[in-house]
Amino acid sequence: MGARMSLRGLYRLACLASFAAVAAWPNLAFAFTRQGQQMMNNWAQADRCAAKAHQQFPDNNAQSLAKRDQVLQQCLADSGLSPRAPQAPQQP
Repeated sequence: MGARMSLRGLYRLACLASFAAVAAWPNLAFAFTRQGQQMMNNWAQADRCAAKAHQQFPDNNAQSLAKRDQVLQQCLADSGLSPRAPQAPQQP
């Protein structure tokens, strides 16, 4: 009986592993294409821009957030990336 239970568990594990591999395949395959690599490079550059802006203006008051948004938008524009939504509260 114990051998049968271990075979059942092994079968479940094999099914789970194959399902996970099939589910992850499109995302994994996309990461190896040129378009996927470019997208990942763009995200990395946008993250570096955000980190640079946050490092220059670390406070979370309205004035600092507005300056951080300006630095972020300028860095993204210099890198040829699309702008992000502003973080600073908008003036009524």
